[in-house]
Amino acid sequence: MRTAQAVAWKEIQIYFSSPTAYIVGLIFLALTGFFFTQDLGDPFPEATLVPFFDGAMVMFILLAPALTMRLLAEESKLGTIELLLTSPVRDWEVIIGKYVASLVFFLVLVGLSFFYAILLFVYADPDPGPIYAGYLGFFLYGAAALAVGLLTSTMSNNQIVSAVVAMGILLALFFADRAFGSVSGLAGEIIGEMGIRGHFDDFSRGVIDTTNIVYFISVIAFFLFLSIRILESRRWR
Repeated sequence: MRTAQAVAWKEIQIYFSSPTAYIVGLIFLALTGFFFTQDLGDPFPEATLVPFFDGAMVMFILLAPALTMRLLAEESKLGTIELLLTSPVRDWEVIIGKYVASLVFFLVLVGLSFFYAILLFVYADPDPGPIYAGYLGFFLYGAAALAVGLLTSTMSNNQIVSAVVAMGILLALFFADRAFGSVSGLAGEIIGEMGIRGHFDDFSRGVIDTTNIVYFISVIAFFLFLSIRILESRRWR
């Protein structure tokens, strides 16, 4: 586990010294600020963070791949992946370490967005339940999106290809709920359950359902497992 911590610490240092990470952070805060304020011009604005959560969810389809595309794709491009694979480091330690680093940076972004919730509590009287549940759902959603991005970064040595494939997977999961209506029978039900938006919407309404929590944890575990297996296969090429 110490090795995974060392990998994570190295990647965290790279994140906070990389201009790309700061650009992603600025885009995240600027656009979420817009989503947060877009309803303030209404005659009777609601004291809610639902517009923020809905906008951030769509935006993170683009930002999560940008945060993860270099994690292993850059190692492959520079040739340092060979040194990593021949060093006394287990494959799961590499994957978990890099994943934790991306998760830490994501938590920093989420923490900065607490400013919007503070404004609501200072100038209005919002229901705290949907806010707390919404942040829990957004954290789980972001963690799942980062796991998808890490998988595609493991599969390719091209960062752009990695980002595009990750966006495609996240878009497919995002729109799976809509495909549910056009497919009948058991297949339609399975596709509907795979949709990530339906599982997130309950959180933004203040509903914490263990089914949704299990769904996100399962998605995270599934994509991390695939990442480990793909990295193992590269070791024996």
